[in-house]
Amino acid sequence: MISYIEPVFRPPSEWKSLILQVSNGCSWNRCSFCDMYTQEQKKFRAHKVDKIEQDILAAAASGHSISRVFLADGDAMTLPFKRLKEICQLINKHLPSVTRISSYCLPRNLSNKTVEQLTELRQMGLSLLYVGCESGDNEVLLRIEKGEDFDSSLAALNKIKQAGIKSSVMILMGLGGKSLSLQHAKASAELMNAAQPEYLSTLVVTLPLGTDRMDAAFDGHFELPDQIGLLDEMQTLLANLELDKTIFRSDHASNYLVLKGVLGKDKPQLLAQVNQAMQGMVPLRQEWQRGL
Repeated sequence: MISYIEPVFRPPSEWKSLILQVSNGCSWNRCSFCDMYTQEQKKFRAHKVDKIEQDILAAAASGHSISRVFLADGDAMTLPFKRLKEICQLINKHLPSVTRISSYCLPRNLSNKTVEQLTELRQMGLSLLYVGCESGDNEVLLRIEKGEDFDSSLAALNKIKQAGIKSSVMILMGLGGKSLSLQHAKASAELMNAAQPEYLSTLVVTLPLGTDRMDAAFDGHFELPDQIGLLDEMQTLLANLELDKTIFRSDHASNYLVLKGVLGKDKPQLLAQVNQAMQGMVPLRQEWQRGL
Protein backbone atom coordinates (compact mmCIF):
# COMPACT_ATOMS: atom_id res chain seq x y z
CA MET A 1 0.00 0.00 0.00
CA ILE A 2 1.31 3.43 -0.95
CA SER A 3 1.45 6.05 1.83
CA TYR A 4 1.28 9.75 1.06
CA ILE A 5 2.14 12.94 2.94
CA GLU A 6 -1.11 14.87 2.51
CA PRO A 7 -2.26 17.02 0.86
CA VAL A 8 -1.25 15.77 -2.58
CA PHE A 9 -2.02 17.85 -5.68
CA ARG A 10 -2.10 16.76 -9.31
CA PRO A 11 -3.24 18.21 -12.64
CA PRO A 12 -6.88 17.40 -13.49
CA SER A 13 -5.79 15.37 -16.53
CA GLU A 14 -3.81 12.99 -14.28
CA TRP A 15 -6.91 11.62 -12.54
CA LYS A 16 -6.28 8.12 -13.90
CA SER A 17 -2.54 8.15 -13.19
CA LEU A 18 -0.57 6.51 -10.43
CA ILE A 19 0.56 9.38 -8.19
CA LEU A 20 4.13 8.59 -7.19
CA GLN A 21 5.38 10.93 -4.48
CA VAL A 22 9.10 11.25 -5.21
CA SER A 23 9.44 14.48 -3.25
CA ASN A 24 7.43 16.35 -0.65
CA GLY A 25 6.29 19.94 -1.01
CA CYS A 26 7.90 22.59 -3.21
CA SER A 27 11.59 23.51 -3.19
CA TRP A 28 10.78 27.18 -3.96
CA ASN A 29 7.53 27.70 -2.02
CA ARG A 30 7.71 31.52 -2.02
CA CYS A 31 5.02 32.47 -4.57
CA SER A 32 2.65 35.02 -3.02
CA PHE A 33 -0.45 33.48 -4.59
CA CYS A 34 0.23 29.84 -3.61
CA ASP A 35 -0.81 28.19 -0.32
CA MET A 36 -0.53 24.60 -1.54
CA TYR A 37 2.55 23.61 0.44
CA THR A 38 2.51 25.95 3.45
CA GLN A 39 1.58 23.32 6.07
CA GLU A 40 4.39 22.12 8.31
CA GLN A 41 4.28 18.52 7.07
CA LYS A 42 4.77 19.75 3.50
CA LYS A 43 8.27 21.12 4.07
CA PHE A 44 10.33 20.20 1.02
CA ARG A 45 12.43 17.08 0.98
CA ALA A 46 13.35 14.47 -1.60
CA HIS A 47 12.19 10.92 -0.93
CA LYS A 48 14.79 8.17 -0.77
CA VAL A 49 15.07 5.79 -3.70
CA ASP A 50 14.26 2.71 -1.60
CA LYS A 51 10.97 4.32 -0.43
CA ILE A 52 10.10 5.20 -4.02
CA GLU A 53 10.83 1.63 -5.14
CA GLN A 54 8.64 0.25 -2.34
CA ASP A 55 5.74 2.40 -3.59
CA ILE A 56 6.31 1.27 -7.18
CA LEU A 57 6.35 -2.39 -6.06
CA ALA A 58 3.14 -1.83 -4.08
CA ALA A 59 1.50 -0.38 -7.18
CA ALA A 60 2.71 -3.32 -9.27
CA ALA A 61 1.31 -5.78 -6.72
CA SER A 62 -2.10 -4.07 -6.64
CA GLY A 63 -3.22 -5.80 -9.82
CA HIS A 64 -4.39 -2.53 -11.37
CA SER A 65 -3.53 -1.73 -14.95
CA ILE A 66 -1.20 1.28 -14.81
CA SER A 67 -0.34 3.14 -17.99
CA ARG A 68 0.50 6.58 -16.60
CA VAL A 69 2.59 7.79 -13.68
CA PHE A 70 2.64 11.33 -12.29
CA LEU A 71 5.69 12.29 -10.24
CA ALA A 72 4.60 14.39 -7.25
CA ASP A 73 4.86 16.80 -5.40
CA GLY A 74 5.12 20.38 -6.54
CA ASP A 75 8.34 20.25 -8.52
CA ALA A 76 9.76 16.76 -8.78
CA MET A 77 11.95 17.97 -11.64
CA THR A 78 14.11 19.78 -9.11
CA LEU A 79 15.66 16.38 -8.35
CA PRO A 80 19.07 15.77 -9.94
CA PHE A 81 19.18 14.07 -13.33
CA LYS A 82 20.75 10.95 -11.77
CA ARG A 83 17.85 10.55 -9.32
CA LEU A 84 15.22 11.13 -12.00
CA LYS A 85 16.94 8.56 -14.20
CA GLU A 86 16.86 6.02 -11.35
CA ILE A 87 13.15 6.65 -10.80
CA CYS A 88 12.33 6.23 -14.50
CA GLN A 89 14.37 3.02 -14.60
CA LEU A 90 12.45 1.63 -11.61
CA ILE A 91 9.14 2.48 -13.27
CA ASN A 92 10.26 0.79 -16.51
CA LYS A 93 11.42 -2.28 -14.59
CA HIS A 94 8.44 -2.85 -12.31
CA LEU A 95 5.62 -1.22 -14.30
CA PRO A 96 6.34 -2.17 -17.93
CA SER A 97 2.79 -1.20 -19.01
CA VAL A 98 3.45 2.49 -18.30
CA THR A 99 3.46 4.56 -21.49
CA ARG A 100 3.67 8.06 -19.99
CA ILE A 101 5.52 9.63 -17.07
CA SER A 102 4.77 13.26 -16.22
CA SER A 103 5.57 15.88 -13.59
CA TYR A 104 5.11 19.47 -12.54
CA CYS A 105 8.13 21.56 -13.52
CA LEU A 106 9.32 24.99 -12.44
CA PRO A 107 11.41 26.64 -15.17
CA ARG A 108 14.39 26.89 -12.80
CA ASN A 109 14.36 23.10 -12.40
CA LEU A 110 15.88 22.77 -15.87
CA SER A 111 18.70 25.30 -15.60
CA ASN A 112 21.15 22.56 -14.49
CA LYS A 113 19.86 19.88 -16.86
CA THR A 114 21.04 19.57 -20.45
CA VAL A 115 18.91 18.86 -23.49
CA GLU A 116 20.77 15.55 -23.79
CA GLN A 117 19.80 14.58 -20.23
CA LEU A 118 16.17 15.52 -20.80
CA THR A 119 16.20 13.54 -24.04
CA GLU A 120 17.44 10.50 -22.12
CA LEU A 121 14.60 10.89 -19.64
CA ARG A 122 12.20 11.21 -22.57
CA GLN A 123 13.47 7.91 -23.95
CA MET A 124 12.64 6.31 -20.59
CA GLY A 125 9.07 7.58 -20.67
CA LEU A 126 9.07 11.14 -19.31
CA SER A 127 6.97 12.68 -22.04
CA LEU A 128 4.94 15.52 -20.45
CA LEU A 129 5.86 18.40 -18.12
CA TYR A 130 3.32 20.76 -16.55
CA VAL A 131 5.03 24.14 -16.41
CA GLY A 132 3.57 26.79 -14.11
CA CYS A 133 4.64 29.94 -15.92
CA GLU A 134 1.69 31.84 -14.34
CA SER A 135 2.50 35.00 -16.34
CA GLY A 136 4.80 36.31 -19.02
CA ASP A 137 4.95 39.78 -17.50
CA ASN A 138 8.14 40.54 -15.59
CA GLU A 139 6.50 43.04 -13.22
CA VAL A 140 3.82 40.56 -12.21
CA LEU A 141 6.40 37.78 -11.80
CA LEU A 142 8.57 40.01 -9.62
CA ARG A 143 5.67 41.06 -7.41
CA ILE A 144 4.49 37.51 -6.76
CA GLU A 145 8.06 36.32 -6.03
CA LYS A 146 7.93 33.68 -8.72
CA GLY A 147 11.70 33.72 -9.06
CA GLU A 148 11.34 33.62 -12.85
CA ASP A 149 11.06 36.09 -15.68
CA PHE A 150 10.01 36.00 -19.33
CA ASP A 151 13.44 34.84 -20.50
CA SER A 152 13.92 32.06 -17.93
CA SER A 153 10.45 30.68 -18.66
CA LEU A 154 11.05 30.72 -22.41
CA ALA A 155 14.47 29.10 -22.04
CA ALA A 156 12.95 26.21 -20.08
CA LEU A 157 10.09 25.73 -22.53
CA ASN A 158 12.51 25.72 -25.47
CA LYS A 159 14.73 23.17 -23.72
CA ILE A 160 11.70 20.91 -23.12
CA LYS A 161 10.73 21.12 -26.79
CA GLN A 162 14.28 20.41 -27.97
CA ALA A 163 14.28 17.23 -25.87
CA GLY A 164 11.08 16.00 -27.53
CA ILE A 165 9.02 16.36 -24.34
CA LYS A 166 5.57 17.94 -24.48
CA SER A 167 4.78 20.95 -22.29
CA SER A 168 1.47 21.90 -20.70
CA VAL A 169 1.69 25.53 -19.60
CA MET A 170 -0.48 27.12 -16.93
CA ILE A 171 -1.33 30.84 -16.94
CA LEU A 172 -3.15 32.35 -13.93
CA MET A 173 -5.84 34.81 -14.92
CA GLY A 174 -6.26 37.72 -12.53
CA LEU A 175 -2.71 37.36 -11.22
CA GLY A 176 -1.87 40.97 -12.03
CA GLY A 177 -4.92 42.25 -10.21
CA LYS A 178 -6.91 45.06 -11.75
CA SER A 179 -3.89 47.33 -12.05
CA LEU A 180 -1.72 45.01 -14.18
CA SER A 181 -4.43 42.99 -15.90
CA LEU A 182 -3.81 44.20 -19.45
CA GLN A 183 -0.02 43.87 -19.44
CA HIS A 184 -0.30 40.45 -17.73
CA ALA A 185 -2.53 39.17 -20.54
CA LYS A 186 -0.44 40.65 -23.36
CA ALA A 187 2.93 39.48 -22.03
CA SER A 188 1.57 36.00 -21.31
CA ALA A 189 0.37 35.79 -24.91
CA GLU A 190 3.80 36.93 -26.09
CA LEU A 191 5.49 34.19 -24.05
CA MET A 192 3.17 31.53 -25.44
CA ASN A 193 3.67 32.74 -29.00
CA ALA A 194 7.43 32.41 -28.58
CA ALA A 195 7.21 28.96 -26.94
CA GLN A 196 4.37 27.32 -28.93
CA PRO A 197 3.53 24.76 -26.19
CA GLU A 198 1.53 21.64 -27.00
CA TYR A 199 -0.99 22.46 -24.28
CA LEU A 200 -2.10 25.70 -22.65
CA SER A 201 -4.51 26.02 -19.74
CA THR A 202 -5.75 29.03 -17.83
CA LEU A 203 -6.89 29.06 -14.22
CA VAL A 204 -8.20 31.96 -12.13
CA VAL A 205 -6.10 32.93 -9.13
CA THR A 206 -7.83 31.70 -5.96
CA LEU A 207 -6.82 32.69 -2.42
CA PRO A 208 -8.67 30.39 0.01
CA LEU A 209 -6.42 31.31 2.96
CA GLY A 210 -6.80 35.05 2.51
CA THR A 211 -5.15 37.87 0.58
CA ASP A 212 -2.45 39.00 3.04
CA ARG A 213 0.51 37.78 0.97
CA MET A 214 -0.87 39.14 -2.29
CA ASP A 215 -1.82 42.43 -0.59
CA ALA A 216 1.81 42.80 0.47
CA ALA A 217 2.95 42.04 -3.08
CA PHE A 218 0.69 44.77 -4.47
CA ASP A 219 1.61 47.68 -2.21
CA GLY A 220 -0.92 46.89 0.49
CA HIS A 221 -3.99 45.91 -1.52
CA PHE A 222 -4.57 43.23 -4.15
CA GLU A 223 -7.80 43.66 -6.07
CA LEU A 224 -8.86 40.69 -8.19
CA PRO A 225 -10.76 41.67 -11.35
CA ASP A 226 -14.48 40.93 -11.21
CA GLN A 227 -16.14 38.53 -13.66
CA ILE A 228 -16.29 41.10 -16.47
CA GLY A 229 -12.70 42.10 -15.77
CA LEU A 230 -11.55 38.49 -15.97
CA LEU A 231 -13.46 38.01 -19.21
CA ASP A 232 -11.85 41.14 -20.61
CA GLU A 233 -8.44 39.76 -19.59
CA MET A 234 -9.24 36.47 -21.33
CA GLN A 235 -10.34 38.35 -24.43
CA THR A 236 -7.02 40.24 -24.47
CA LEU A 237 -5.04 37.02 -24.00
CA LEU A 238 -6.87 35.19 -26.81
CA ALA A 239 -6.73 38.16 -29.17
CA ASN A 240 -2.94 38.34 -28.81
CA LEU A 241 -2.25 34.60 -29.04
CA GLU A 242 -0.73 33.46 -32.33
CA LEU A 243 -0.38 29.71 -31.86
CA ASP A 244 -0.02 27.11 -34.58
CA LYS A 245 -1.37 23.95 -32.97
CA THR A 246 -1.88 24.23 -29.21
CA ILE A 247 -4.66 22.46 -27.33
CA PHE A 248 -6.27 25.15 -25.18
CA ARG A 249 -8.34 24.52 -22.06
CA SER A 250 -9.96 26.93 -19.65
CA ASP A 251 -12.10 24.34 -17.90
CA HIS A 252 -10.49 24.15 -14.46
CA ALA A 253 -12.98 24.54 -11.59
CA SER A 254 -11.59 27.99 -10.79
CA ASN A 255 -12.80 29.44 -14.10
CA TYR A 256 -16.13 31.20 -14.51
CA LEU A 257 -16.33 30.42 -18.25
CA VAL A 258 -15.44 27.04 -19.72
CA LEU A 259 -13.49 27.26 -22.98
CA LYS A 260 -12.00 24.45 -25.06
CA GLY A 261 -10.39 24.45 -28.46
CA VAL A 262 -7.27 24.26 -30.58
CA LEU A 263 -5.32 27.44 -31.21
CA GLY A 264 -5.12 28.96 -33.61
CA LYS A 265 -7.94 27.36 -35.71
CA ASP A 266 -10.58 27.85 -33.01
CA LYS A 267 -9.54 31.37 -32.03
CA PRO A 268 -12.55 33.13 -33.68
CA GLN A 269 -15.02 30.79 -31.96
CA LEU A 270 -13.34 31.16 -28.57
CA LEU A 271 -13.33 34.95 -28.84
CA ALA A 272 -17.01 34.84 -29.81
CA GLN A 273 -17.79 32.77 -26.70
CA VAL A 274 -16.03 35.31 -24.49
CA ASN A 275 -17.88 38.19 -26.16
CA GLN A 276 -21.19 36.42 -25.66
CA ALA A 277 -20.37 35.84 -22.00
CA MET A 278 -19.55 39.53 -21.54
CA GLN A 279 -22.97 40.37 -22.98
CA GLY A 280 -24.70 37.99 -20.57
CA MET A 281 -25.64 35.52 -23.32
CA VAL A 282 -23.67 32.60 -21.84
CA PRO A 283 -24.15 31.40 -18.25
CA LEU A 284 -21.11 31.58 -15.98
CA ARG A 285 -20.25 29.27 -13.12
CA GLN A 286 -21.71 30.31 -9.79
CA GLU A 287 -19.31 30.82 -6.87
CA TRP A 288 -20.39 27.57 -5.24
CA GLN A 289 -19.46 25.70 -8.42
CA ARG A 290 -15.90 27.02 -8.40
CA GLY A 291 -12.88 25.80 -6.46
CA LEU A 292 -9.26 24.74 -6.58
